[in-house]
Amino acid sequence: MREVLKRLHGVFLRAVLFPSSLGQSVPRPAASELLSCHLQQRRLPPWTSFCVRYSDVHNDQFGRSNFNWRVQGANYHILRTGCFPFIKYHCTKAPEENLDFEDKFFTTLKFINLGIPCLAYGVGCWMVIGASETVQTSVGPVTVYFAYKEDEGAQY
Repeated sequence: MREVLKRLHGVFLRAVLFPSSLGQSVPRPAASELLSCHLQQRRLPPWTSFCVRYSDVHNDQFGRSNFNWRVQGANYHILRTGCFPFIKYHCTKAPEENLDFEDKFFTTLKFINLGIPCLAYGVGCWMVIGASETVQTSVGPVTVYFAYKEDEGAQY
């Protein structure tokens, strides 16, 4: 079921929201690669929160809302949501836990609400972007956006 929804989501984004991308095969990094590269580039911070444009990455984490992510031996709890035109990540360094219940709960909420709150969240993100940073990936640079400039190494 998740795979069917992922394909429908991808077709919808490309055909309706990004029609100029049809027929083009511009290489884009996977969202998972961008996430790892961002955390490594920031030297594995205690936390970070950022947005990336849907059009800048391949959304290989579709349907994942709350999960563990390992980078260079460090574990992060990732809270992730699509908030058009962005994908929003909130990352907190923490010991690995079973986050299956939370992941399913948040994903179910987004499905029940038809993604409308996520769209509102995306519009809100667009209005409060105050800083950006370029992340180097295997296919080139990608810009990520922040509500405000984060202090390197800040605990909160």
